[in-house]
Amino acid sequence: MTIEKRLADLEALRERSLQGGGPERTARQHAEGKLTARERVELLLDPGSFFELGRLVEHRSRDFGMDRTLIPGDGIVSGAGTVDGRPVYVFAQDFTVFGGSLSETNAEKICKIMDLAVVNGAPIIGLNDSGGARIQEGVVSLAGYSRVFLRNTRASGVVPQISAILGPCAGGAVYSPAITDFVFMTEKTSYLFVTGPDVIKTVTHEEVTKEELGGARTHSAVSGVAHFVREDDAGALLAIRDLLSYLPSNNLDDPPRRESREPADGGRRLDRFIPEEPDKPYDMAELVRGIADAGEFLEVHAAFARNLLVGFIRLAGRSVGVVANQPMHLAGVLDIDASVKGARFVRFCDAFNIPLVVFEDVPGFLPGTQQEYGGIIRHGAKLLYAFAEATVPKVSVITRKAYGGAYCVMASKDLATDFNFAYPTAEVAVMGPQGAVNILYRRELEEDGPDARAEKVSEYVENFANPYVAARHGFIDEIIEPSETREKLIAAFGLLEGKRSSLPAKKHGNIPL
Repeated sequence: MTIEKRLADLEALRERSLQGGGPERTARQHAEGKLTARERVELLLDPGSFFELGRLVEHRSRDFGMDRTLIPGDGIVSGAGTVDGRPVYVFAQDFTVFGGSLSETNAEKICKIMDLAVVNGAPIIGLNDSGGARIQEGVVSLAGYSRVFLRNTRASGVVPQISAILGPCAGGAVYSPAITDFVFMTEKTSYLFVTGPDVIKTVTHEEVTKEELGGARTHSAVSGVAHFVREDDAGALLAIRDLLSYLPSNNLDDPPRRESREPADGGRRLDRFIPEEPDKPYDMAELVRGIADAGEFLEVHAAFARNLLVGFIRLAGRSVGVVANQPMHLAGVLDIDASVKGARFVRFCDAFNIPLVVFEDVPGFLPGTQQEYGGIIRHGAKLLYAFAEATVPKVSVITRKAYGGAYCVMASKDLATDFNFAYPTAEVAVMGPQGAVNILYRRELEEDGPDARAEKVSEYVENFANPYVAARHGFIDEIIEPSETREKLIAAFGLLEGKRSSLPAKKHGNIPL
């Protein structure tokens, strides 16, 4: 065989691999509002940076006529490239080839990418669009999933792992994205569930649509499985690029630095931002944007447990993780979902050297039998555990209420928080003035009437429901004006930049899961 013939054969194979499942299936993919696997990879990565691996891999199955359907790549596009010049490793399931189903060989391709990412200290990005395990291969396909899950687990806390659900993802396949750090979904084109509507109808007689059961809105607002939702593939892929700009490449690196950019008004309006009325809500997200570089706040889990905000900002170019009570929803109380949401985020930031700032306005934990029966004690302890375990720089700002056990949980001084600030509007106490007076002066109130009650409440506010008692005991390092927040935080994180802290030697702790 001549060299010309060999080169021609190679070119033909390469061209065949680019076609995936062929023009007809590609057209069907586009008609459903989805990009192909290769189009997704090209949009995600810097132009011309994709280095493909396993392009000519084919499945090994010979049963059920599979020996007559060999397609180069076998339904997975995998390799490495760059995002903003930094290396990442990526795999994209190709729904036009066997419905993107997982085979022995494309599981091997995924595992190879994940192994290379860990060894080279670069993020792993999985673009999921698959009908599940390839039935024709049976247990071999299932074993492939297990190998992927093992690598997800071992890569956790070593390199960032990001999953985008850009089509169906069902059955055992859901557990790989569930282990990763962040999950993106698209509106109306992505679905995520363990068992589909037909099985549920057969077993439980419930009738539910795919969208209701496992659509983006369900998982972003109800289950909390999805961290981000975007309108389409392009929006999700560009959002992944934005998220990566806040994250280090691995657990030994620091997050990338950018030029410092002042917020629009420099935070000057914040002095009158906190309402004088103690029960009047305000938007904590607006306060966060008011102190962030260029007013930018990348909120994570925005639609889930809205009484707690988490996400990323930059302060003087540094990436910082934000955890903040949101008085606009449930008065900013902590409940089961908020506790789990916050704990997960805090542990991610701690694993990847991202400092934490906490904005606290919390009246307590949500009361009620639903919360108690649901395990608020165990779930609330997760957030406490996460803050106590975190060794990254931690700074808290009490803006208004900080009551009871919720004060302790939200990065109080004795959870090894480095700097604790408070506004003059802060109230640090075991409980609110009304409840405290009811307990402390029960007998007197029964005898003296409502006028005495108002006087006792005013006295309690004056003596206890303020930040000065906590400051005298050293639980607050400084009481600051709201307009000083940005400069104080920048100075604090500058002082903490060289922080080195370690925990007692152990295999791992036993967080109350």
